[in-house]
Amino acid sequence: MRAFMDQDFLLTNDTAKRLYHEAAKDMPIIDYHCHLSPMEIASNIKFRNITHLMLGGDHYKWRAMLSWGVDESLIRGDGDDREKFIAYADALSHAIGNPLYHWTHLELKRVFGVDTPLTKDTAGEIFDYTSELLQHDDFSAQALIDKFQVDYLCTTDDPTDDLSFHQAIAAEGKMKARVLPTFRPDKAVSVQKAGFADYIRQLSRIAGIDIQSTADVLHALERRVEYFHACGCRIADHALDTVPYGEPSFKQADKAFRAAMAGEKIKQKHADSYRTVLLAGLGGMYAQRDWAQQYHMNAMRNNSAAMFRRMGPDTGFDSISDAPIAHNLSRLMDLQDAQGQLPRTILYSLNPAANHVIGTMLGNFQQSGIRGKIQMGSAWWFLDQKDGMEEQLRTLANLGVLGTFVGMLTDSRSFISYPRHEYFRRILCNLIGTWVERGEYPADMDFLKQLVQDICYNNAKNYFKI
Repeated sequence: MRAFMDQDFLLTNDTAKRLYHEAAKDMPIIDYHCHLSPMEIASNIKFRNITHLMLGGDHYKWRAMLSWGVDESLIRGDGDDREKFIAYADALSHAIGNPLYHWTHLELKRVFGVDTPLTKDTAGEIFDYTSELLQHDDFSAQALIDKFQVDYLCTTDDPTDDLSFHQAIAAEGKMKARVLPTFRPDKAVSVQKAGFADYIRQLSRIAGIDIQSTADVLHALERRVEYFHACGCRIADHALDTVPYGEPSFKQADKAFRAAMAGEKIKQKHADSYRTVLLAGLGGMYAQRDWAQQYHMNAMRNNSAAMFRRMGPDTGFDSISDAPIAHNLSRLMDLQDAQGQLPRTILYSLNPAANHVIGTMLGNFQQSGIRGKIQMGSAWWFLDQKDGMEEQLRTLANLGVLGTFVGMLTDSRSFISYPRHEYFRRILCNLIGTWVERGEYPADMDFLKQLVQDICYNNAKNYFKI
């Protein structure tokens, strides 16, 4: 029987072990999509205890606790932090097979040097030990990021953000990691969502544009793109829970825009036109500045209306959507491509059933002379577990060129999520090692090590051009 999470954790053959320990293990990290708070990074916050650090804002862990029947006061409520951590440990002990079990123990091991399995009985001692360590400067927000050899990380930022925290971090110059913004204009694109009109008025003030039409929205957004670019941004991100495609007509788009600003009901075909015009126009802005864009698809958010009213968004009540994406995604990308304004693009689906759709979509829009211009995004959100990662890697290998892959991201609000890169790297090395051990690929270790390092780090560094 193997020891629990030993040095060869998840590595099942000799080739995998060599690839991980000799090639992948010590590579730096490029976290090109996360939800860390720029304000917390800039202020270099210290965490009052491990509950604040490990459970605060982590909806993965909250969902597991709720499934175990933990009282809400000990999940997102105002319960005692020590009791919250013990309640999490109790739930986690029963979550065998859930990646949370591995992630949590990797976090404890890599951040605090704790090898003791977390249980209801050990949680109190671990809480006290780690909470004492967290008072030291070595465990501040900036120190934790640098501890994991993060080269740069990209936060998620609204076009109306003044990016003052990013500027403060850069001006201080104390971090090894570069902290850069990502342009996320969802609120300007989502014409049918509540609050759209108020948001457009805010965008109008920030951009200094009197917004009266769809063209004006694009004009205002371009001003903000220019501002973000000057602040080091090179990546945009879009949450396309459903992928739109409508007639790319400003006339039709303006019907949706005017209705939304007047608080009137919007026809679906007009909303589709508006979203299509916005996404195509934004894609052109990104292409002109040599940015990459990301499309995150197939999330069904805020399913519990009651909990949304109580807790707000991003609190653990989202799931996978089974909405079709193939036709509209093809038309949307073709529209940008036909205009010569399709930027480098990463496609993610939260629904694994769409992996092969995305895997085959890549080849439709690759460009001569650009290696891996269109990317299949890493296994995302509910899929960044062992089975999900392996399936994503196998699908990409079967349908594309795995050696161009830009690798893992955290997509996290937690400052100690970086062991997920280790988790990914072990899975990657084991999969490649298995193919080699089966005689399905030559045992050229020099080449294989380079391949692994490219996927872990080099490809992302070259792709995002930061």
